[in-house]
Amino acid sequence: MADRIGIVTGGGDCPGLNAVIRAVSKAAAKRGWESVGFLGGYEGMLQPAQFLQLKYQDLGNMLTRGGTILGTANRGRFSAKTGHGEGRRLDPALITGVKATMDSMNMRGLVSIGGDGSLSIAQQLFEGGVPLVGVPKTIDNDLQGTTMTFGFDSAVACATDALDRLHSTAESHNRVIVLEVMGRYAGWIAIYAGIAGGADVILIPEVPFSYDSIREAVHRREEAGKHFTLVIVAEGAKEKDGQFVTSGQQQENREARLGGIGAVVAEEVEKRCGKETRVCVLGHLQRGGCPTNFDRVLCSMFGAQAVELIADGRFGEMVAFDGSGVKSVKITEAIGQLKTVPPGGSLSRTARALGICLGD
Repeated sequence: MADRIGIVTGGGDCPGLNAVIRAVSKAAAKRGWESVGFLGGYEGMLQPAQFLQLKYQDLGNMLTRGGTILGTANRGRFSAKTGHGEGRRLDPALITGVKATMDSMNMRGLVSIGGDGSLSIAQQLFEGGVPLVGVPKTIDNDLQGTTMTFGFDSAVACATDALDRLHSTAESHNRVIVLEVMGRYAGWIAIYAGIAGGADVILIPEVPFSYDSIREAVHRREEAGKHFTLVIVAEGAKEKDGQFVTSGQQQENREARLGGIGAVVAEEVEKRCGKETRVCVLGHLQRGGCPTNFDRVLCSMFGAQAVELIADGRFGEMVAFDGSGVKSVKITEAIGQLKTVPPGGSLSRTARALGICLGD
């Protein structure tokens, strides 16, 4: 029997998941290994296991295809985060069940593709005896240990395109337009897209904002003859001494669902500035569609490197990007503490040097 490896995707979907699945499967096939993809996240690894045989000849259209052919989940029994990122231990019976499936299918190793929550689950499985490696996936780019996660560049491209489109309508009507983007508790999408798309105000979780600061920025533009303003706000941004804005009720064993800060900011800005204000929420548009060229290359490198780690028996490690190429780090170095935008870092300094208001 040929050696066999498994692939599982967890957490939210994003562009590039299929590209990683493709890269892992192709790199494994070059070694004569079979690849199996588990369906519906980690739940698909419990008996009776739900899986898809990933055949080499079926991988041709996956490089550009959005989403994940394996399906994914960010709720249920396999949930390592609740509330606003509080950690949660898995039921030991679940770990035993996953290990039993791996053993029964004679698997050499598992490639776990996910963000902080999914890789926190992976680490618990590894500690329970499951041979696995990690691939960092999240549009939020908030994982430690890697300069960039796949999916992030694609999400930034979506948000930047939205700002480009909103610029013309804001200018035509002399309006303030607020664009709300994802990112949870990190402002990477907002600050990258804000700089790339020419936003006038960028609000991120790392820099609590005040409405007085935003009002002053709008008024400065008015005095300079610019009668419109573009504001981009990360879903986890909050006012000084304020609380996170969430949508819907908190569900058991699931992280809080952030969202709604854009509408709150738009209403307050209109009230304080006396200017007609509109809000646009990108939401899941940032998770859909084809991955960018950069993400396609990154996914390919990550998938190939993950297979190398399995071949070398370097389990409990995660592939990572260091700005010029791929390496690996211990999964424990990547989880448990989010990578956030440094308030005094180069991105923040660049924004301020360009006259962009960060709300403080």
